[in-house]
Amino acid sequence: MKAAVLGSPIAHSLSPVLHRAAYLALGLDDWTYEAIECDEAGLAGLVGSLDQQWAGLSLTMPLKRTVLPLLDHADPLVAVTGGANTVVFRSDGRYGYNTDVQGVVEALTEAGVPAPGSVMILGGGATACSALAALPELGASGADVFVRDPSRAAELLAAAERLHLRVRLRPFAALEESDPASPLAAPGPGPGRAASDPTSALLISTVPAGVADAFAERVRLTGRAPAALLDVVYNPWPTPLAMAASAAGATVANGFAMLLHQAAGQVELMTGKPAPLEAMRAAGEAEIARRSGPR
Repeated sequence: MKAAVLGSPIAHSLSPVLHRAAYLALGLDDWTYEAIECDEAGLAGLVGSLDQQWAGLSLTMPLKRTVLPLLDHADPLVAVTGGANTVVFRSDGRYGYNTDVQGVVEALTEAGVPAPGSVMILGGGATACSALAALPELGASGADVFVRDPSRAAELLAAAERLHLRVRLRPFAALEESDPASPLAAPGPGPGRAASDPTSALLISTVPAGVADAFAERVRLTGRAPAALLDVVYNPWPTPLAMAASAAGATVANGFAMLLHQAAGQVELMTGKPAPLEAMRAAGEAEIARRSGPR
């Protein structure tokens, strides 16, 4: 069987390493997994050309929303987030899933992050929508979302409405005017959840490497940071934001943990077998170390 990760750019993707490690551990010797460069214009043609040898696809930016019209069936998380990072081919059509939400929840759980008193999200793209969808499981009913261009946040606001979450959209400039430990008093725990310490702020950064560096510098200079951070960037790691937050005493969950757990969800959906998480983790960490080179 064949599978692949699609995106543009895609050469940097760690997904082939994780999926191939899973296939090896599961004894799926006839399974292959490749990285294929594909932009929005080419997605429909590529997906339409795949035959019955294909088990599924992983999708990264900018394809998570572009794929929606190509699906025959969509998981509820796809419907509420407005994006799919996984396509599974079955006899009755193409099924879309969102395992990024699982990745966010598992990464924070693995790091020991408790229910947050407030939540801030950096970014307004598909990954930010997945972060929103993770909030009910984390015990929060809303977030302050900081975006570079509020006029392009319509999809995020629509996702928040579908999820019945309270979102306050803020420009990135607001980060420079607020306390790094708790930029704004964000909406708190959801119904049925115990209220947590209101100072226990969680920051989820979904922006590319470098975008949050100015805020990271402010954290470094003030020595104040949210109680917990998830930065979805995994290479280079640690990011300036992760280093500054850690030095200020924050609990930090890294982007690799999110990538690992979303990939594990994809493996299970495509193969029908439990994901060999530790084999995937070891392979991914070894590849990151190889790419980083000697220090």
